[in-house]
Amino acid sequence: MRQDEIIKQLSDKELRFQLVFSQILFLAGSILLSFILFPSWEAWLNYFDFNFNEIVLIGSGTAFVVILFDFILMKVFPKESLDDGGINKRIFENQPISFIVGFTLLVAICEELFFRGTIQTTFGYVFASLLFAFVHIRYLKKPVLFLSVVLVSFFIGWIFERTENLLITITAHFIIDLVLGLIIRFKK
Repeated sequence: MRQDEIIKQLSDKELRFQLVFSQILFLAGSILLSFILFPSWEAWLNYFDFNFNEIVLIGSGTAFVVILFDFILMKVFPKESLDDGGINKRIFENQPISFIVGFTLLVAICEELFFRGTIQTTFGYVFASLLFAFVHIRYLKKPVLFLSVVLVSFFIGWIFERTENLLITITAHFIIDLVLGLIIRFKK
């Protein structure tokens, strides 16, 4: 059974549970890997720099570039080439705003801790960016969507390479997912 068919069979409550559970797996993976891959917690915590100006400017600037890129894709390519089988629509369309904010924050934290904080810092930029793209398996059959995820992953990975600050990439990831989730939520 395809992923979009499985998601259609879930109730809203079951869908929320599955979404949150998948992110908790990323969080658990990043915590476990940090114990294995880093000599100490301090080494891992060095990737959290609470420089407010950088977090806001670079994080939101990165998000702006990615959102603009997505809008350009929406204008250039036919709607069918950007359709993920209705999965994002199902995830965001009928959800309360509080869920969308909380869920996109959870996704940003868990995925950035896993892909940038543990995978990229240990196995490198290219491997982490490609792994991030392949984890979004529902995009593999849609070349435009998959290429978009690959480019965004490499861009956010590059931002992390330059800043070495997970708070910047978490902020960017959160804003991107929040804005796109709210667009789906309110689109008529």
